[in-house]
Amino acid sequence: MTVVDLRSDTVTRPSEGMRRALAAAEVGDDIYGEDPTVRALEERVAALLGKERALLVPSGTFGNQLALMCQTRRGDEIVVGEGAHSAWFESGAAGALSGVQIAVAGHGGLFDADELERAIKPDAFYVPRTSLVVIENTHNRAGGRVFPLPLMRAVCERARRLGLGVHLDGARLWNASVASGEPLAALAEGADTVSVCFSKGLGAPVGSVLAGPAETLQLALRYRRMLGGAMRQAGVLAAAALYGLDHNLERLAEDHANARALALVVAGAHGARVVLEQVETNIVNIELEAASEAHVIEQARAEGVLLGSIAPKTLRAVTHLDVGAAACRSAAEKLARVIERVHRSSGSG
Repeated sequence: MTVVDLRSDTVTRPSEGMRRALAAAEVGDDIYGEDPTVRALEERVAALLGKERALLVPSGTFGNQLALMCQTRRGDEIVVGEGAHSAWFESGAAGALSGVQIAVAGHGGLFDADELERAIKPDAFYVPRTSLVVIENTHNRAGGRVFPLPLMRAVCERARRLGLGVHLDGARLWNASVASGEPLAALAEGADTVSVCFSKGLGAPVGSVLAGPAETLQLALRYRRMLGGAMRQAGVLAAAALYGLDHNLERLAEDHANARALALVVAGAHGARVVLEQVETNIVNIELEAASEAHVIEQARAEGVLLGSIAPKTLRAVTHLDVGAAACRSAAEKLARVIERVHRSSGSG
């Protein structure tokens, strides 16, 4: 039985071309700044994002946490959108490593300048000092939604007026750029620091980059070492990331088209609800009317379709370069049948 894995775009395997790039990578000791492939990747990503400097790190969580450590003080508060990755999926690192607490602005992962300002504590010694706003683009838990550029610019402008720093969690910023048609540098322009991930969408096995001002990145370099994230001959990883940028960036539009096709099929299933206008990139959230998400996931697995759950009674399907249009269509049809069957067996059909 052919298995279609839609749990995440992180499940991809390096292609033969990427494996050849890994094997042929010119390397050196990155602790000494002597790995030419790492330097090439960092310089290229810094230029793509319009930032002074970039730093290779093992993961998106690592990059986000370095950004927080560099731009906050212990006891501060940061403002994030509802369901933000830094609040939900980073094992409490913001509090454990930076000693910050989290305030939430807006709904569904998006927020405007007024919602940001309402989330900020007053300037008094007995409340946390709000120091940083984190914008996630695309927003994972909200179903891969794109944070619109005009909205982001307004939020960043208000943050400046309020004396706040801005970090952009751009793990899937590649998807946001392809979906919106906006250059990466334009999407990153208002942020002080930006993290981007190569193992989501671009097909690399591991690796992210944190980009920003040279002074901030010098501090991040120290914190990377402190947290054990410094690597030696990391050029093999950088080579995979460079291959992804060269070969897998523009093709993200195929993943977006496959996600929309899947959403249309599943939305027609009795017992499922998909907000089609919110399927903007490669993630589809599927709300279940009555069925248990665990039961649907189990039954779908038996049919060769692997899914995840993002919330109670909400499934998540993520398209990626290892799932073509035909496989995605077949998986969508199987999933629709499973949802209807489980919905009927729950007594709601």
